[in-house]
Amino acid sequence: MATERLSMRHIREVLRQKWEQKRSHREVASSLGISAGAVGSVLARAAAAKLSWEQVEQMREEELEERLYGAVPKPTAQRPLPDPVYIHTERKKPGVTLELLHLEYLEKHPEGYRYTQFCEYYRQWLAKHRLTMRQEHRAGEKLFVDYSGNKPHLVDETTGERVEVELFVAVLGASNYTYAEATRTQRGPDFIASHQRCFVYLGGVPGALVPDQLKSGVTRACRYEPGVQRTYEEFARHCGTVVLPARPRSPRDKAKVEVGVLVVQRWLLARLRHHTFFSLEALNERIGELLEDLNNRKMRLYDASRRELFERLDKPALRPLPAEAFTYGEWKQVRVNIDYHVQVHHHFYSVPYALVHQVLEARVTATTVELYQRGERVASHVRSDERGRHTTQPEHMPKAHQKHLEWTPSRLVHWAGTIGPNTQKLVESILRERPHPELGYRSCLGILRLARRYGNERLEAACTRALAVSARSFRHVDSILQNGLDRLAPPTDEAQPELAAQTHENVRGSDYYH
Repeated sequence: MATERLSMRHIREVLRQKWEQKRSHREVASSLGISAGAVGSVLARAAAAKLSWEQVEQMREEELEERLYGAVPKPTAQRPLPDPVYIHTERKKPGVTLELLHLEYLEKHPEGYRYTQFCEYYRQWLAKHRLTMRQEHRAGEKLFVDYSGNKPHLVDETTGERVEVELFVAVLGASNYTYAEATRTQRGPDFIASHQRCFVYLGGVPGALVPDQLKSGVTRACRYEPGVQRTYEEFARHCGTVVLPARPRSPRDKAKVEVGVLVVQRWLLARLRHHTFFSLEALNERIGELLEDLNNRKMRLYDASRRELFERLDKPALRPLPAEAFTYGEWKQVRVNIDYHVQVHHHFYSVPYALVHQVLEARVTATTVELYQRGERVASHVRSDERGRHTTQPEHMPKAHQKHLEWTPSRLVHWAGTIGPNTQKLVESILRERPHPELGYRSCLGILRLARRYGNERLEAACTRALAVSARSFRHVDSILQNGLDRLAPPTDEAQPELAAQTHENVRGSDYYH
């Protein structure tokens, strides 16, 4: 069996020790951990090549190898080589396999390589082009966030049912300082709240957030221009940071948190496997205790703990926390109806009437509903959960609607009292008999405005006569005044049926409807 050829470094050292230091074969072999025969073989080749130490010292390794062992014969291209770039591009198409591409290659080049060598050539090319760039993480620059695929769970005290919850994980790039907590869901409110608690845990805000392209953070998954969810973007702006989503299907963009999730699964979740938790608060309390242990554990590669690196690197570079906590709000588009109200969660909120038919943006929080047009707030309301009801601000109404809104039963009764007691009684009767007071507003306003044409005295007399004959409407009072019946003596009780029939020619009586 042929012995393995020595490296040029070892060969150069053999020649140096023999020619410069005049050491024996055995001494050289012992020094380099090779056999004495190998030393003799090297010296024989050097002598045959008529080399001296001065020449060897100046030669490059390739030149020395050629002088000792002869030129390496260049392989002659007997067969056409497959095109690796074409193979790689075609493999991305549906249904295309290496076997199919090899058959197509043989159709063009029947004398070409067989399938095994064809695949090996492509794999060698692929290995050279799948290079990974080493990422350099500056202090306080990025916080990588993700959710664990393996989930913790709670137990329902009443039913004993196992309820899975989510595990949020965040890792700082420079120090690997880790934060983790359990939440009910991955939805927007829980997602943003986890970020806020993470920032409080860190004591500052990183320069950028790097999430995976989950729906709570990214509305449009794209390699080049991802669409960041509106509330997430608003939260980042409030905290003075930015969102840089990882590319789709590119875990290396967030390798820190990918590793961080594995570490959390091993050092947190695995240690919780024998514990039972009945509430999210109890689970997070235990996670917090294990998290302290994880961050204080020394890492062999760095010879320091995550906390030590955090205190030294990331913490001084973090930005200060915002003065006020972020208020979570969801955004949605709404259209202004003809009654200058918009519908948000089955309740109607007013906007300035000039915006009728316009499309606005509504920001809905737990307590408020804010409406924006082109980024400018045009209305703000206290949130209401009453379905089908309206919340209206008077200043949003047209002038005519505002004036109508000013009319109330008490105001109408007071106005009627300035004309006379019977006018007041008639107005009170009309408002009382209607199913809703507003149904009698127009009738009462019509009666009271008759005073402009006939005067207060005649209107009071007409209302007295209308009360006597139980005629409680604007039409009856107007007819009494037009026909001058207000100037006649008030009807007596005996004459009331006759007078009632004379009050208005269109009063048909109860018998008409039988």
